[in-house]
Amino acid sequence: MSDLVLELSQQAQTLDAQDRARLAELLLDSIHANPDSAIDDAWDAELLRRINEVDRGVAVLVSAEDAFAQVRRAIQ
Repeated sequence: MSDLVLELSQQAQTLDAQDRARLAELLLDSIHANPDSAIDDAWDAELLRRINEVDRGVAVLVSAEDAFAQVRRAIQ
């Protein structure tokens, strides 16, 4: 951890809980403010591909009940 990060962390810990929570929200928002467009584009393409498969009737759809039952069997 850099000296600056350590110093900022120590200063932040002196804030009251509400201010620390707000600071944490601001920091997290700043991380997500610049999403990697290549990743977003890939996810968009994947979602469109899956929607297209459902629309064409070629996707194998499984009910939530069956999916959860498959997961329970797999982890037992």
